[in-house]
Amino acid sequence: MSGYGRRASDPKGATKEMEVAFPQSSVMQALVGDADENLRTIERELGLKIGRNPTGLTLIGQDTDVELGHDLLVQLRGLVEQGEVIFKGDVERAIKMLSGNRKLNLSDLFRDEIRVSGKRTKIVPKTFRQKSYIEEIKNHNVVFGVGPAGTGKTYLAMAMAVTALLNKEVKRIVLCRPAVEAGEKLGFLPGDMAEKVNPYLRPLYDALHDMVDFDRAKEMVEKGVVEVAPLAFMRGRTLSNAFVILDEAQNTTSVQMKMLLTRIGFGSTCVITGDVTQIDLPRGTQSGLNHAIKILKDVKGISIVHFTDEDVVRHPLVSRIIQAYDRDEV
Repeated sequence: MSGYGRRASDPKGATKEMEVAFPQSSVMQALVGDADENLRTIERELGLKIGRNPTGLTLIGQDTDVELGHDLLVQLRGLVEQGEVIFKGDVERAIKMLSGNRKLNLSDLFRDEIRVSGKRTKIVPKTFRQKSYIEEIKNHNVVFGVGPAGTGKTYLAMAMAVTALLNKEVKRIVLCRPAVEAGEKLGFLPGDMAEKVNPYLRPLYDALHDMVDFDRAKEMVEKGVVEVAPLAFMRGRTLSNAFVILDEAQNTTSVQMKMLLTRIGFGSTCVITGDVTQIDLPRGTQSGLNHAIKILKDVKGISIVHFTDEDVVRHPLVSRIIQAYDRDEV
């Protein structure tokens, strides 16, 4: 059993009861989720008992847990009234964030949306660190997004890139990754060099296809408006008026990282993403990402955003797996 507040059986703290009013029954139904899944999540995580009453919901439990649950439900009610759809994962992340800082306003997350032209659903940050990441990309020429898988580093960067392109803020998008073998040999893959590294670039294609429909994405690639290439192909070029994303940057060498960063031209933004716990470089080779973070942290115009397992927006189990591996490495 996990949770962020005290258990209802904990002798510490006084028992308290509070109500959350729902003038519109449709808002309450949207908030509680299918089969009351969202309510069951709050009950489990905060050790509360939540029941329905004629005007809304009644929370019973220990005082601080009830107060947190009340604040949570009031804020989530406001989001639903604004048209947001609340899922179980949203509830779990909201509990975690509010438990850490009771002054947080969850609606601030949803206001900082990314609207990609032609995409029916808007893209919003799921954590305040994701929100900060988006703001840093808006305000800096070079941004490093560093942290574990599932934190939205590449996806949000891609959303910002496509938005900039469609708004004519840049003339092209350049997506690249180092072609480093992760337990498999490139030589066994068929085709020329470009075809051999294509599987390494697949995640970037997938993110692009989620932003724009397949035919439009294909046209962008064929016309060179969107270029997806291995990092080695960037040597000797100047990337002006472009939105550049370097993914899996932990597998660059220091020389490769310097090469890419010195390609950046006027009117360009460069976002570099990576997970320093997933380095596949040969033993003894320094990661260009680790080196860059160390020497560039105080350089004006560069921002470094560090994600943690708290920012994982995949299945909650992913966050727990990351925590387990982190504990094992201590």
